[in-house]
Amino acid sequence: FKPQELSNAVWAFSKAEESQPHLFQKVADYILALDNLRVFNAQACSNILWAFATANIIHPHLFETVAAHVDEHINLETLDQESLKILYWAYEEAEKSLKKKNGVNLEKTP
Repeated sequence: FKPQELSNAVWAFSKAEESQPHLFQKVADYILALDNLRVFNAQACSNILWAFATANIIHPHLFETVAAHVDEHINLETLDQESLKILYWAYEEAEKSLKKKNGVNLEKTP
C-alpha cells in the first residue's frame, strides 16, 4: 500500500463516523511492520493520525513511531500550517483519550 492510500482509507472511515477498530488495527500493524516510514510525507502522517484521533481510536505505539519519523525526517519549519495544526491536534486528542480512558485503545496494557 502507498501512504496516501492508507491515509485516505482511514480518513474516509473517520469522516463517515464509521468506527472500525479492526481496520484501524490492520493499518497500524501494516505501518509499524515497515522498515521505515520515509515514504510517508507530512500530509500522510497528519491524515493518518487525524483519522485515528477523530475515530477516538488510540494506538500509542503508532503515534510514537510517527512522532519519531516526523521529528527525524520532516522539517516542521517548512511544514504547511494546516498539516502542523492537524498533527498537534491529533496528539492532543490522543493524550486526552488516554487520560480519560474513553477511546478505543488498540494497545491495551494488562
